[in-house]
Amino acid sequence: MYTFKIFSIALLTSVTLSYAQDLDQAKKIIDAEQYEKAKGILKSIIKTYPDNGKANFLLGSVYLKQNIADSAKIYFQKGLTAKMDSKFNYIGLGQMSLDEKNTAAADANFIMATKDIKKKEVEQYVYIAKAYMNADTPDYKKAIEVLNKVKILTPMDANCLMAFGDAFYGDKNQNDSYKAYRDAFDADPTLIRAKMQLGVLLKGARAFSEAVKAYDNVIETNPEYGPVYRELAETYYYWGNNDLKNYKEYISKALSYYEKYMSLTDYSLTSRMRHADFLILAKDYKALEIEANKMKELDKVNPRIFRYLGYSAYENGNVDVAISALENFIATPTNKIIARDYLYLGLAKMKKANNLETKVVDGVAFDAGVAQLKKAVEIEITMTNDLSEVGKKFYEQKLFKEAAAIYEIAVSNVNSKNYLLDNFYLGNSLYYNNTKKDVVKPDPIELQKADAAYGNVIIASPTTQDAYIFRARTNNLLENDEMIIKYYQSYIDVVTAKGEEEFPKIGVKTKFIESYNAIAAAYANTDKVKAKEYFAKTLALDPANDYATQSLKLLK
Repeated sequence: MYTFKIFSIALLTSVTLSYAQDLDQAKKIIDAEQYEKAKGILKSIIKTYPDNGKANFLLGSVYLKQNIADSAKIYFQKGLTAKMDSKFNYIGLGQMSLDEKNTAAADANFIMATKDIKKKEVEQYVYIAKAYMNADTPDYKKAIEVLNKVKILTPMDANCLMAFGDAFYGDKNQNDSYKAYRDAFDADPTLIRAKMQLGVLLKGARAFSEAVKAYDNVIETNPEYGPVYRELAETYYYWGNNDLKNYKEYISKALSYYEKYMSLTDYSLTSRMRHADFLILAKDYKALEIEANKMKELDKVNPRIFRYLGYSAYENGNVDVAISALENFIATPTNKIIARDYLYLGLAKMKKANNLETKVVDGVAFDAGVAQLKKAVEIEITMTNDLSEVGKKFYEQKLFKEAAAIYEIAVSNVNSKNYLLDNFYLGNSLYYNNTKKDVVKPDPIELQKADAAYGNVIIASPTTQDAYIFRARTNNLLENDEMIIKYYQSYIDVVTAKGEEEFPKIGVKTKFIESYNAIAAAYANTDKVKAKEYFAKTLALDPANDYATQSLKLLK
């Protein structure tokens, strides 16, 4: 009996050790973002060790990472029935409660997860902190509060330090985040993600060159660590957008590194979706369409695929497919609709409304597109940054009414990077729409909007001379003599202040003559002396100017 007892203890120890080693291996694979492989290993562990609940918790957590909440909940609930480590599964259910914005339920689950645990058991608290950070609405301060409890017990626990780094980073505390990541790697040199995150901090600070060097150090340590290539891809993407001279080169590198990341992780539907999101950022729509069709082969009913099909179809010129795909996606109540979904649907509808052959715009279809753009901007104001080029295309076709409708949405964002230019084109679109040959009477409301748009340009850039002359022309249509005089004179003053070298430029002399004549005409009924003075200025520039000559005769 004594021998059998020793054998049983040895066997139990061996099984426990094997189980722990398998779990550690699964954790490393999860950290390497090889989620499908991790799921396979964890399912095998659950089958072999059904009495241990931690594998269920880790498997459920992987499903949460993949946004497959139903499967996550099944494994968390199954894990609660295990004889060992079952309480970890309360943490997973707690995170799901946070996602549902039910903090009371989350608190109750976290209390159950830590009930009766030993004083030195800190792993549960680290996972609770991660739950606060991984929730749909992260609470980094709460995560820090939880981790501080762990720090008292085990100040140099590597996983706790790593979580501290993530929490401080999320809370925009760069200095403490850097220290925590560095200390985590010092405490456990196998924790390669901590080393990688030092580069992520540099990326966030726009120190792109230094970030790349940091990632290169990670690759020297472990060239097969997939996530570092994703970070390289994202770094080169941001670098390209901050260094437009090298944009193509950096975006090309970004796409190449993302492909490397995919090859080292997996080609599951979830990974392909993440890849598709990156392709949208990088504006590689041909690759996006290929990826979308591959995803469709894997899962013909997943609604998110319609998003990618819609985006890529629009960019690749197939507006009917784009409209159909996006309307299907938006119409599904369970889908999480984002601003860009409405943006692309609006763009597709407007593009379909614009018949380039007949040069006739379907007004109803175009207005339906504008309505979608407005929805996009209501959800996310930065969508206005994508409207400038769209408005410009209609403007260049001399579809000024349609261009104005687009620019009017664009200028609703005063912080837009295109705010000044969009206002200028809004003013021009409205002005030219009221000077077309078929216009019987100018629309005063549209002209007042144009006047306000030019005013916004002048406030933002007081030396933009053409804003003054177009504002003067607009007020000419409004027959506002006082503003005609004011803005034509402002045009003259701004150009004169720039120096003599400005005057010989193409069109400036003609605009001076226009300004003098318009100012003179505005004075004609109230101040004949001033009127004569400005007509004389016209004749000094153009002695044969018929309008000035005839007007002076009438003033005598």
